Amino acid sequence: MKIFTCDQIRQIDDYTIRNEPVASVDLMERAAGKLLDWYTERFVPARPVYIFTGPGNNGGDGLALARMLSVKGYKPSVFFTGDSDNTSADWKINRSRLADETKVPFETITGSTHFPSLPPDSIIIDALFGSGLSRPVKGVAADVIGKINVSGLTIISIDMPSGLFGEDNSGNDNDVIVKASYTLSFQFPKLSFMFPENEKFAGQWQILPIGLDKEITERTETPYRLLDIEMVKPLLKVRNKFDHKGSFGHGLLAGGSYGRMGAVVLGSRAALRAGIGLVTCHIPSLGNLIIQCAVPEAMAVHDKEESVISDLGDLSPFSAVGIGPGMGTEKATQNALHEFLLRCNKPVVIDADALNILSENKTWFKDIPPIAILTPHLKEFERLAGKTNSGFDRIGRQIEFSANHNCIVVLKGAHTSITGPGGMVCFNSSGNPGMATAGSGDTLTGIILALLAQGYEPENAALLGVFLHGLAGDIAAVKSSCESLIASDIIDSIGEAFNRIRE
Repeated sequence: MKIFTCDQIRQIDDYTIRNEPVASVDLMERAAGKLLDWYTERFVPARPVYIFTGPGNNGGDGLALARMLSVKGYKPSVFFTGDSDNTSADWKINRSRLADETKVPFETITGSTHFPSLPPDSIIIDALFGSGLSRPVKGVAADVIGKINVSGLTIISIDMPSGLFGEDNSGNDNDVIVKASYTLSFQFPKLSFMFPENEKFAGQWQILPIGLDKEITERTETPYRLLDIEMVKPLLKVRNKFDHKGSFGHGLLAGGSYGRMGAVVLGSRAALRAGIGLVTCHIPSLGNLIIQCAVPEAMAVHDKEESVISDLGDLSPFSAVGIGPGMGTEKATQNALHEFLLRCNKPVVIDADALNILSENKTWFKDIPPIAILTPHLKEFERLAGKTNSGFDRIGRQIEFSANHNCIVVLKGAHTSITGPGGMVCFNSSGNPGMATAGSGDTLTGIILALLAQGYEPENAALLGVFLHGLAGDIAAVKSSCESLIASDIIDSIGEAFNRIRE
C-alpha cells in the first residue's frame, strides 16, 4: 500500500471525482457509509454519540454520518464549531439533509462554556478538521479539543485526529491535537501515523477503502509504502522437489562473547527456522559447548580467543554473513570487524555491537560493503547518524544515511522503517509491543541472514525478513500474550508465519 502526502491524497480525490465520475458530495456519502459500517459493527444504539464537526469536508463527513446513524436507530447529537456562513459546499448539503431528514440535535459551540455535558457511556466522534491543516488549531476549536481530550471517553477521529498534520508535526502544538482512541483513515494511512510521537493522537488506526481511482493511485509517485502481506507474498521463493541443503545457502553468523552467547543461539535458531541450508557460528572458544548443545543443527567455528572474537577467518565457504549479536566492543573485536568490512564480498547483515563499533569509528562507514543491511534500534541509529527532533526528521536522516553509504537500513521499532539507497521507504505493518523483549533483534538478524543465504536480493531479504519477523511475533502473541512473549516464541512461530504469507 502506498503512503501519500495529504496534498497527493487531495489530488487523487479530485481525479476520482472528475474521472469516475462521481460528485464530491456522493464520494463523501460513500465515505460516511464506510464509517457507519465500522461504527455499527462495534457499538450498540443505546450509547449516546456526540459528533463534533468543523466547517470543512471533515465536518461534512461527520454530518453525513450523523444522518446515517439516526436512520439506523442511534441517537447522535452534533456540535458545530465555526462560522456557518463560511463552510464548504458539501458541508452545506449535508447540513440541509440532516435537518430535512432527521431530528438530530444540532448546536453551535461559541465558547468553551458551551461544551456539552457528556454521560460516562458516550462516544465522541471527532470531525473537526481533516488533513488540510498547516498551522496549529486556535480559538474555540482549540478549547473544544482540550475538552474532548480530558473527557475520558472513547474518541473516534474521522480520517485523522483533528489538529494533527499529515507529515511533519515538529512545529505543531501538541496541546491542541485530538487524542483519538481510534482513527479511521480513508483509503490510505497518513505518514504521521508511522512516527512514535504521534501514537498518542492516532490511537488504533484503521484504513477504510472508499473506492478512490486505482489508475491515479498507481500512477502517483511516492517513496513511502506500508509493508503488508500482499507486498511480500510475491517475494517468497518456491522450493523445488530436487533441492537439497546446498540449494539454500550456507550462512556465517559471527557473534557472542563471555556471558552473551544467547544472542548467537537465538540468531542461529531463527536462521534455521527461516530456511537456511547450513549455518556456521563463529564464536569465542568458550561458547563452543553452548552452541553445540543449544543448537545441534548449527556448526561452530571457535575463535582463537577464549572470550571475544578477534579474527573471522576465511569467508569463502559462505554465501552470506550476519555479524554483531552479543559480540561486544573489545579492541580486538573492533579490529576484527574492520578487517572483515574491508574484505567482505558477501551479502551481509550488520547488527547490534557491530553497529556500536561502527558508531565509534565513523571513518569506517566508507568500508561498509555495498548494499549491506544494517539493523539498528533507535539508540543505535542515533549513535550512527545523530539525534533528531521528530520521527519525520529521523526518517529523512535514515533516507540520507542509506543513500550516502549505499546500504539498506532497517530501523527497528513499531512500524519498523526500511530504507534503501535508491530512496525506497517502507513501514512495516506486522508486529506488536510484546516483541520489545531481549533477543528479538537477534532473531531478526538470523531471519535476514537465512534469506540472504538462500539468494534473496538484499532489499527483498530486508522486506520479507522484517514482515516475517513481525508476523511470527503476532502469531506468538495470540498463542500467549504480549506480556509473556519471549524471543524463542517468535522463532517457534516462523513456520506458521511462512504458511500465513503463502495462504
